[in-house]
Amino acid sequence: MYGAGGTEGGTMRFFVGLGMMVMGGYLLLNSIRVVSNWGWGYSLYSWGGFSLTSGALLIPLLFGVGIIFYNVRNPIGWFLALGSLAALVAGVIFSVRLALGHMSLFDLLVVMVLAVGGLGLFLSSLRDFSR
Repeated sequence: MYGAGGTEGGTMRFFVGLGMMVMGGYLLLNSIRVVSNWGWGYSLYSWGGFSLTSGALLIPLLFGVGIIFYNVRNPIGWFLALGSLAALVAGVIFSVRLALGHMSLFDLLVVMVLAVGGLGLFLSSLRDFSR
């Protein structure tokens, strides 16, 4: 009977390592806080002294939607609507900040040992132990 990775043995290491990696990854991702600066008055894009706010991106979106309702085959309407919608989504994503939440050193060490130790056990389970 073959174990993890098609080798003899290593099945227990595989599941323990996988469990440690999942738990460490969960604890790490659970401690990250997502903060956004997005709003109607905030600048999404700025270049050369000119800034474009999220509210200003709604103007071409509305024109594009109006053109689409008037004539669905007009490529200018689709370009305006989809382009401004894509710029809005990209601006929201670009304005997101990730920060590590409040953790003690012990908490951080436990998370890192679980994640990296689990990865080591997981990868070592794929080795052939018969030699």
